[in-house]
Amino acid sequence: MIKKTVSVIMVFLFVFSVQDTFAQSRKKKKADKNATTKVETKAPETKKEPKPYSKVIDTTAVTQNGLIIVHKIDNKYLFEIPDSIIGSEIMTITRYSKTPAGGGIFGGEEINRQVVRWEKGLNNNILLRSVTYVIMSTDESKPLAQAVKNSTSDPIIGNYDVLAYKKDASGKITGYVLDLSTAFDADVQTFSLDPIKKQLLNIQTFQKDKSFISKVSSFPLNTEIRSVKTFTTTPPKINTTPTPKIGVDLPSALDAGVVTLELNTSMILLPKVPMRKREFDARVGYFANQYGVFEEESQKSDTKVFAVRWRLEPKSPEDAQKQKNGELIEPLKPIVYYIDPATPDKWKKYIKEGIDDWQVAFEAAGWKNAIRGEYWPENDPTMSLEDARFSVLRYFAAEIQNAYGPNVHDPRSGEILESHIGWYHNIMSLLRNWYLIQTAAVDPAARAKKFDDKLMGELIRFVSSHEVGHTLGLRHNMGASSATPVEKLRDKEYQAKNGHTSSIMDYARFNYVAQPEDGVTDLFPRIGDYDKWAIKWGYSYFEDVNTEKEEKAKLNEMTKEAYKNNRLWFGTETSPYDPRYQTEDIGDNAMRASEYGIKNLKRILPNLLEWSSEKGESYSELDELYGALTGQFRRYMGHVTKNVGGIYDSPKTYDMTGNQFTVVPKSIQKDAVLFLNTQLFTTPKWLLDQNVLSKINPENGVEAIKAMQDATLSSLMAGDRMVRLLESSAASKENYSVDELITDLNKGIFSELKTSAAVDMYRRNIQKLYVDKLIELLKPGSTTVRSVPVGVSYGFTTRKVNLAQTDLPSIARGQLISLRNNLKVSSAKIADRMTKYHVLDLVARINEGLDPK
Repeated sequence: MIKKTVSVIMVFLFVFSVQDTFAQSRKKKKADKNATTKVETKAPETKKEPKPYSKVIDTTAVTQNGLIIVHKIDNKYLFEIPDSIIGSEIMTITRYSKTPAGGGIFGGEEINRQVVRWEKGLNNNILLRSVTYVIMSTDESKPLAQAVKNSTSDPIIGNYDVLAYKKDASGKITGYVLDLSTAFDADVQTFSLDPIKKQLLNIQTFQKDKSFISKVSSFPLNTEIRSVKTFTTTPPKINTTPTPKIGVDLPSALDAGVVTLELNTSMILLPKVPMRKREFDARVGYFANQYGVFEEESQKSDTKVFAVRWRLEPKSPEDAQKQKNGELIEPLKPIVYYIDPATPDKWKKYIKEGIDDWQVAFEAAGWKNAIRGEYWPENDPTMSLEDARFSVLRYFAAEIQNAYGPNVHDPRSGEILESHIGWYHNIMSLLRNWYLIQTAAVDPAARAKKFDDKLMGELIRFVSSHEVGHTLGLRHNMGASSATPVEKLRDKEYQAKNGHTSSIMDYARFNYVAQPEDGVTDLFPRIGDYDKWAIKWGYSYFEDVNTEKEEKAKLNEMTKEAYKNNRLWFGTETSPYDPRYQTEDIGDNAMRASEYGIKNLKRILPNLLEWSSEKGESYSELDELYGALTGQFRRYMGHVTKNVGGIYDSPKTYDMTGNQFTVVPKSIQKDAVLFLNTQLFTTPKWLLDQNVLSKINPENGVEAIKAMQDATLSSLMAGDRMVRLLESSAASKENYSVDELITDLNKGIFSELKTSAAVDMYRRNIQKLYVDKLIELLKPGSTTVRSVPVGVSYGFTTRKVNLAQTDLPSIARGQLISLRNNLKVSSAKIADRMTKYHVLDLVARINEGLDPK
């Protein structure tokens, strides 16, 4: 209603405004009817012709040679574009250098990246185009290539007059002097913030008089432009309606009415000959790039999908032969990550160790010293943290509990050019909570409000390795942890040798399964078997392979052999239905692993008060840890729930045996429902430790328990899960069905019906929730079912299913009638007053649901 009213008002104001303007226009026209109209003509501006080079770049110019030659004259920068890079493709990467506080943005973070190309204009000018890779032709000499060009016009983002031509002794033009201030001290989107980022920061109009280029540095393969940009901001409004607020009011903007940002744009020349692409394989978890391909002899267009990875090559043919013979060799150009000097000194060595830990994986691919961490050199004027030549782990003074590992790559080939890992200071808080809640039952070092430096350092090292893995091109492998049998998680020798997961790229944080009596001390993830295999797949150098097609065939044979070992399997992070591919889980059976995890939570909970205490402080730390513990418990419920209606998705190719998709066995799905009936729907009263709750919450936990049960029931009975159960049970009577699921839930949630025993408030709540959800299934509406397409890198296909036209309402009606009959029979035997009221209420709800008035 509010939105509609506002729309009507806006339309009224618009019409009124237009009419008023028109009326004024008519009045003015009438008054001037007899006046003589005088047309003033302005002579067109004469285009300034280029001047002699020495007149523009005089003896006062301070010149830097590099990719772009930069001349500073007084306080103005002029840019000389060498003729040799006209038509070449250049990657531009713009990052924040300095940011205002309070906006969730930090110096060092990437804002924008694009490929650009300089080209000659028609009249003493140079154009700058933005290049987008969507479709390409494979042979520029064929007629089809022209059709591709006709469909791929690149936008012009800059048009610059040539101030002077640089010529050699023979008179040949070798360079073009331009004034690019309109690109870098203005608001050109390629070198600034895009409209969405501006909306998120409530940024409005660019302030030219408060913006300028502050520094330019040029190097052989790149040029760095530092600029200061000032914008007005959206003034805050008094919000008298419940409409959502878009954007962040930056504190400095509230004080001054404007906001100033410092940005750095790197312009880096892309390789003249792109690296050979390595075709994407869904069986190995690499980030990918893609574009459409049109071939002259093909009968349809194709999509070229290729892995994102660094270029590692031997220094010489002799080295290549040594590697082929099994000897480790050093690459021509190793992968180097620098550590931000703003990083606290005591953590730098652990971050470096996390980087260096990947050396063992590269050795599996035939390289030694292929990757290393380095401390940022002091007082080196040739180096900048924003310089795209250098990969840097940037440390952010932020309350965010996270870290991330992006990369910048050549869109033509997937070659990674550099990476700036983002590291937020408060990641340590998250690590403390994770480790304490998951391992304090077995590791005494975890039983503290503040961890000692060695333990925190090792936690930092683990995160460093994980984020570096992403910058090497590796995606999350959420299936890696499912390769470890649950009982092996309690095996001290096995854990010492193999760790609890086969990949550090999984979200398998710490070993929460190990019990105090097991003696397991290896609780951290590490570079595992899958990581070594994935690096081997991505970074092996094949000296005797000449084409992408030959390379694909060789890699396919390697992959088929690797897939004989399930520790080398990849499990996509995007699967909505494979229970092996989940975050925060470990082991090959979620029910058994979660049962062990809950045993440890029961040991930890009574100690939270002691482990969080500090004299003179409030109970906020206890509140945070209790929230982390209940969050861990909810994760266990989610891990188990995904087995119900689950589908195993094991990527296959035509030359492999077996099906890609198989239904999770009925026995496992029934075990999952039994677990939920036992651990959640039967009230987990152990979570209601009043010694804790009475210090952090005025409530006693009744609603908190109900919320957990509600969330899991909603997930269990979600439309997409119902569709998968209906589909699989139609395929075979051996598969679990919707009717069996509801029958099993009835047995657990209404177990008191057998004995007509009293039902307490917690159980009454879950029974009401359950009946209401069953009634909702009588008119279930539509649902969206997502699937991961075979053989692709990312994304989903979706389809709408009208659940009212399935068996779901029929099953719900039959189950409700049966439940109503059982409730009626039980009600006659119930002695407890509240229980009788409750049962009669349920019968009334069911009656109304089945036959609404």
